Amino acid sequence: MYRVWLLFDPRRVLVALSVFLFVLALLIHFILLSTDRFNWLEGPHRASVPGQLTPLPGAVK
Repeated sequence: MYRVWLLFDPRRVLVALSVFLFVLALLIHFILLSTDRFNWLEGPHRASVPGQLTPLPGAVK
């Protein structure tokens, strides 16, 4: 295993890994925020129930 660290600089590898994991975490959180079910900031958007819709003006009953 020590030969791997002879090929790569440990500081650069750890910094690159940290940046990658941070970007991945941001990406996952933004994907979750874009969904209706997992948006913890705005909450779920309630769809209108068909029984509560008003008829169009001039519609024949």
